[in-house]
Amino acid sequence: MTFDLPVRHALPELHAALENAGVAVLAAPTGTGKTTLVPLALAGLLPDRPGPPRRVLVAEPRRLATRAAARRMAWLLGEQPGDRVGFTVRGEHRPGRLVNVVTTGVLLQRLQYDPELAGVDAVLLDECHERHLDADTALAFLLDVRAALRPDLRLVAASATADTEAWAGLLGGAPVVRTEAALHPVELVWAPPPRPVRPAYGMLVDPALLDHVAATVRRALDERTGDVLCFLPGVGEIGRVAGALSGIEVLQVHGQAPAAVQEAVLRPGSARRVVLATSVAESSLTVPGVRVVVDSGLAREPRTDHARGLSALTTVRVSRAGADQRAGRAGREAPGAVYRCWTASEPLQDRPRPEIELADLTGFALQAACWGDPSATGLALLDPPPAAALQAARETLRAIGAVDAEGRVVERGRRMARIGVHPRLARALVDGAEQVGVRAAAEVVAMLSEPLPRGAGDDLTEVWRTLRRGGDGAAARWKQEARRLESAVRDLGGRSSERAAADDVAGAVVALAFPERVARARPGGAGHLMVSGTGAELPASSALAKAPWLAIAIADRPTGSPSARVRQAVVLDEGIARLAAASLLTTDDEVAWRAGDVVARRVERLGAIELSAVPLRHPEPDLVRAALIAGLRAEGLALLTWTQEAIAMRERLAFCHRALGDPWPAIDDETLLDRAAEWLDLPGARRRRDLERCDVVAGLRRLLPWQCAARLEEVAPERITVPTGSRLRVDYSGDQPVLAAKLQELFGWQTAPVLAEGRVPLVIHLLSPAGRPAAVTADLASFWRSGYRAVRADLRGRYPRHPWPEDPATATPTRRLNPRK
Repeated sequence: MTFDLPVRHALPELHAALENAGVAVLAAPTGTGKTTLVPLALAGLLPDRPGPPRRVLVAEPRRLATRAAARRMAWLLGEQPGDRVGFTVRGEHRPGRLVNVVTTGVLLQRLQYDPELAGVDAVLLDECHERHLDADTALAFLLDVRAALRPDLRLVAASATADTEAWAGLLGGAPVVRTEAALHPVELVWAPPPRPVRPAYGMLVDPALLDHVAATVRRALDERTGDVLCFLPGVGEIGRVAGALSGIEVLQVHGQAPAAVQEAVLRPGSARRVVLATSVAESSLTVPGVRVVVDSGLAREPRTDHARGLSALTTVRVSRAGADQRAGRAGREAPGAVYRCWTASEPLQDRPRPEIELADLTGFALQAACWGDPSATGLALLDPPPAAALQAARETLRAIGAVDAEGRVVERGRRMARIGVHPRLARALVDGAEQVGVRAAAEVVAMLSEPLPRGAGDDLTEVWRTLRRGGDGAAARWKQEARRLESAVRDLGGRSSERAAADDVAGAVVALAFPERVARARPGGAGHLMVSGTGAELPASSALAKAPWLAIAIADRPTGSPSARVRQAVVLDEGIARLAAASLLTTDDEVAWRAGDVVARRVERLGAIELSAVPLRHPEPDLVRAALIAGLRAEGLALLTWTQEAIAMRERLAFCHRALGDPWPAIDDETLLDRAAEWLDLPGARRRRDLERCDVVAGLRRLLPWQCAARLEEVAPERITVPTGSRLRVDYSGDQPVLAAKLQELFGWQTAPVLAEGRVPLVIHLLSPAGRPAAVTADLASFWRSGYRAVRADLRGRYPRHPWPEDPATATPTRRLNPRK
């Protein structure tokens, strides 16, 4: 047993920091002993440096790392987990007398029912740099505990990276204790694919890239010595690469790996081996014997579509910090090499985004509500939760009955939080136990709470039957979780009778968990429509594709796609859909513009799914009016009857606005449609044809402010009286107002009116006896002096019976002809 690890030299400084401040930030790279040696030192268990016995709680972000840390510490002490060192993960409890390693989720559970952490002297929160949501939340709660309940509680935030300033500030200026890694040189080898590969898309990774990763592993085996650690984004990619490495000892390490594999990877191998791992091996595990790292350059992050209620993992490029962590694994025990399967010029972001920015926050919101801070504004978090995501989470909690209208947790919500699964699944377990029995509900929820076995089909009922038959590690883990959930809900008094694995049972539980994902088939085989309003598509070959109703458990929406892609679902009937999603069932009077007319119906809906509709005989007049205006906006002003008077009125108002601006209203199409509710009078109107009877002239006048209405005739008169006494209409259709009059009617008229408060002269179109324009002028006096002679000479011979005086400025205006000679 060796305790000679680099962090050992920092232990005196760490002890002093905790003695003086009670809190500390430990910056110790992976492999220095921060996860195994530090807890033993805090507990006084180092053989050569014994100290007063203290009970230490260590929180890890992953179950695999939790078990591994406990086993490693127990091995250092020559024991098995359960003696002085133990661990607790969901469904497995092997407590130790002094050191207990737990997942951050388990720590959050304990803080809710035992905020004082009775019997705990110190807490080490490991891998803080990974920014998992549970870890951020647990640290915020622990700071509250120290401030209000346990000022004596020692707290260490441990990070594998050197950027500790933010953590120290969050802990109130905590001292930072640093230790350097005893890393050996690591040679960097750029190993991009020989030909371009498609970028990762959602959960899809180009098989050509995975084939290249497998080839790079073989290359590394040929060129180097020692074991090879290969980083891949997920279980599916690990399986494909493993299949391409036949004849080589391969260990597949991920969160669902069997216990035997998890133990084997922590021991030196008897022969050379390849370890294929997800990001769990970046910092949470130390794998002995590794001299070479092959990095695919990919990782997985959560993504949440809050508007559609869809959550999924997506494949992203590894961050620069993550790539450096991965590379460091090759230099842990001796000089090594890292093969990076991308080019040196490809950009990487500095560090991964914190999970609080990306994830579904429903679980976080329930934890915060149970802690007494529903808005989370009082929590010491490095990054605040996004407002929209937190609001969506709180709405979900209200919908499942976990909190009241103000967001305060109710007793039902506290029971859900104690179950230890996502609040949606807790709701499905609690309510499903009443409908289908405790055991059946627990089995379905257990199936939903863990990643399904690789190769599981999209029919959850079939997956359930396969798990019940057992025979592999996935089935064993499922049965263990189902028993835990069944025990957790016993006190609710649900029926425990055995139920067959049937669609109606599974459908009821899935629909209770995800009511907005209940979906009905669209007509014509065009996929399904979910209650949330999002389309859902299945492969045509799927047995579920033709199901009238589905309860969708897992779906994602590819970038740019309007529809979700169904991963797992179960058939259900309309009755179960109505029951499970009852909170989304509505009956409304709907009056809307459809297919060119007003349609009035009483509609029953399940969210966005229309269940039934009957005609509405006497719709509310206000709803009808709104529908007519919506139709007008959709199809345009041509639905109205535009008489000559209406057109003329609109042109007059447009002139006023053009010449004088505000407060004279704009009268263009867009403005008239936007303000239709203000000027259209629709008493008794119910149909499209009723719009034709609207008095447009009166409506346009209603747009005028009172001071404009009183002056309209002055500013833009409809008609002008000419010298003969005729009242002629002014044409406002052009850029300037025009008065068209026969020339003889204007004799003696020296000055035409100037409109728009004296700003715009009236343009005169002087007409021949035949009504054709003979001249155009805005200055009659000038025309009589100079222009008239040419007009007189041109027209007098053609129209001899009309007067053509030599001095029109003093002649008598007339509408009459000269007497015949």
